[in-house]
Amino acid sequence: MKDKEFVSVFRSGKKEDTYIFVRRGQSWEELPEALRSVFGEPVHAMDLILTPERRLARTTGKAVLDALEAQDFYLQMPEEQEGYVVEFKQKIRKHRE
Repeated sequence: MKDKEFVSVFRSGKKEDTYIFVRRGQSWEELPEALRSVFGEPVHAMDLILTPERRLARTTGKAVLDALEAQDFYLQMPEEQEGYVVEFKQKIRKHRE
């Protein structure tokens, strides 16, 4: 893991409260096709210098830097609302019966 990385953050054009962190200047086409199609059109949100110690709203700089090293992107999804997940699972069970 690098000590610091210049990253760009994009929000999803399809999924609310979904963001992707990539190395600044990284080509969108370098990311997996499945990810790009689900994510939709990327909308630039910001650029920042990220260090392992940096704290972000929902994650840490270390988590983002580790993901960039392992897979060339970090995907931040909305926090799951526990009640919604339980309700959704119940609907699936009822549908199967």
